[in-house]
Amino acid sequence: MKNFQQNLLVALALALCGLCVWQWYFQNTLRQTITLRDQALYKLSSDLQGYTNSINNMDAEINGLESRVGELKEQAVSNGEVIVTQEREVLRLQSTAGILSNEIDQFESVTNILETQLQAAADGIKKQNDAIKELVGQRDEFVRKYNDSIKARNELTEKYNALVDRINKLQAAAPK
Repeated sequence: MKNFQQNLLVALALALCGLCVWQWYFQNTLRQTITLRDQALYKLSSDLQGYTNSINNMDAEINGLESRVGELKEQAVSNGEVIVTQEREVLRLQSTAGILSNEIDQFESVTNILETQLQAAADGIKKQNDAIKELVGQRDEFVRKYNDSIKARNELTEKYNALVDRINKLQAAAPK
C-alpha cells in the first residue's frame, strides 16, 4: 500500500498541478477577455464622450444658426418693408417724372411761343430803330438846312446892320 499511497499522492499532486494549470489558463483567458472588454469599454466611453461633446457643439451651433435664421427672417421682413417703401417711392417718382416731363413739354412750347414773340418784338424794335435812324438822319438834314438858313439870315442881318450903321453915320455926318 505504500506504493498506492505514493502513487495516489503523486496522482493527486499531478491532478492538483493540472488543476492549477487549468485554473491559471482559465484566469489568464478571463483576464485577457476582461482587458479586451475594458479596452472596448474605454474606447466606447471615449467615443461616447466625443459624441457627447460633438452633440453639445452641434447644439450650440444649431442654437447659433437658429438665432441667425431668426435674424435673417427679421431682416427679410424689414427688407420686404424697405422694398415695398422703395417701390412706392419709385412709383411716386415715376408719376412725378411724368408730370414734370409734361410740364417740360408745356414749358418748351411756351418757350417756343415766347421765343417767336420775342423774335417778332426784336424785329419790330429793329424796324423801329431803322425808322428812328432814318428820322434822325432827316432831322439832322433839316437842322443842317435850318442852320444854313439861320446863318444866311444872320449874314443878311449883319449886312443890314452894317448898312444901317453906315446910313446912320452918313446921316450923322451930313449937315443938318
